[in-house]
Amino acid sequence: MKKQPARFTYAPAEFIPFRDRTVIERIRKIKKEDITKHWNPAFKITVIPDADVEFLWMTEMFSRIKTAMEAGQPLVMIMPNPWPNYRRLAFLINKFRVNCRRLYTFNMDEYANEKGEIAPETWEFGFMHAFKKYFWSQIDPKLRPPEKNIQGPTDRNIRDYGRMIADRGGADVCYSGPGWAGHLAFIDPNAPEFAAATLEEWKQMGPRVCTLHPLTIAQNSLHGSFGMSGDLAAVPPKAATIGPAEVIATKHRLDIHAITIDGSFASWQRFTTRLALHGPVTPLVPQSILQTLRTDVWVSESIAENIEPRWDKGY
Repeated sequence: MKKQPARFTYAPAEFIPFRDRTVIERIRKIKKEDITKHWNPAFKITVIPDADVEFLWMTEMFSRIKTAMEAGQPLVMIMPNPWPNYRRLAFLINKFRVNCRRLYTFNMDEYANEKGEIAPETWEFGFMHAFKKYFWSQIDPKLRPPEKNIQGPTDRNIRDYGRMIADRGGADVCYSGPGWAGHLAFIDPNAPEFAAATLEEWKQMGPRVCTLHPLTIAQNSLHGSFGMSGDLAAVPPKAATIGPAEVIATKHRLDIHAITIDGSFASWQRFTTRLALHGPVTPLVPQSILQTLRTDVWVSESIAENIEPRWDKGY
């Protein structure tokens, strides 16, 4: 008689925030052709070619800025992690001579140290440092917004950061994308600073400094600014961030899922995307809150690809 293989089961590692194996197995099986299907018609998921993501994103940002500025209306934007390609947005502003005096930007997060001290603008790996270097300073001085219009979390303003956005009439748009642990901005799962008894209580939380999840540290150790080498010690242990309340209060949201490892097929985001878009709405996956809100979601073709073994690849 042929011996039947023994069944081998195991629970997810203890540090993994979302651990429901039934949901995980369902999420893992979502096929590329089904990833755009969702119960909420206001949560619109679109799969787009990898090569088009950056172009469409910069075009969307520019169109939004140009439309508001030419109409003489203020525009309040919650901005994600700045990177050198923001120079392309600045180029378009200069090329088409868009006067951005009524543009207001709020960076969604910034690194902090173990004491909760937020990185100053002078720190070369900080988000505000990069935002001004690659975006604000690249705009013609005759067109750029006043420097006071460009804000990010600091030690001085973190307690008032949510009110600062609200005082401008609230954000018109918030740009986001899921982290490895499912974070939105740096709202990480299981961060003690975002502990709440209920989902409704969690949704009302505003800006604060919080402890980063180990998966967030691992993710950011692969970022170019930290050498793309898994140098975990290079990544600060905490961060200042907007809260769920600011995301919910925003008039429009654009969520982008397109991160691969240096342009390869490998990506930590492929599974997290499925969990954030099609799993339960829970603080264990902060990004999942967008499912209940009017949101445009762009998923690159690489991230939409099926999750399946690839024995020929190894790592």
